[in-house]
Amino acid sequence: MLGFKRSLPLMVGAVGVTLAAMVAPVYASGTAQLKAFAAQVKSARGEFEQKQVKPQQGQDGAMKVTNNASGTFEFSRPGQFVWHYTKPYDQLLQADGTTLYVYDKDLNQVTERKLGDSLGASPAAILFGSNDIEKSFSLKDAGVKNGIDWVELKPKSQDTQFQRVGIGFRDGNLAAMELYDAFGNVTLLTFSNMQKNPSLPAGNFKFTVPKGADVIKG
Repeated sequence: MLGFKRSLPLMVGAVGVTLAAMVAPVYASGTAQLKAFAAQVKSARGEFEQKQVKPQQGQDGAMKVTNNASGTFEFSRPGQFVWHYTKPYDQLLQADGTTLYVYDKDLNQVTERKLGDSLGASPAAILFGSNDIEKSFSLKDAGVKNGIDWVELKPKSQDTQFQRVGIGFRDGNLAAMELYDAFGNVTLLTFSNMQKNPSLPAGNFKFTVPKGADVIKG
């Protein structure tokens, strides 16, 4: 009996480990995580950092950072989002589901255009559009880099400025994006403090033209 009592905690611990392994989420490929994100995350908010890099002439593979920015975002699918740059300048991209507004605070200027024409097969459609990603993009797993599972997305339409998009997940959470344009430039985005499926009132996405701002129909 004494031996049994001493072994009981070990047995309980072993069972606990086995059960934990059974119920712990298993994050497979980057493609699987992207599809789960698109299907399950209807709204989100968080912070982002953005870097733009371009290839250096005469230096094979070397890239130079040309721009740094950061800010906050929130979205509610499909087509409602606020993407707010706070550094190094104040600029707002906001959509209410039908119209996209781009507000430059320094210029006090608003550019207004139809959202459908703006999203299309753009990287924004991956985050803010419908969850039918494979309608506009071809998906391919791109391996693991720095603990992040990557997916490569190539637009099916030729009418886009981006050749390909990389999107990375860590443990089922959106971690980063890499946007590659036709000129070899790359935009790098990293995400932090993301809250998934918060309650976001529709009023959050209603844009009001600031007093005295010029409005340009795009």
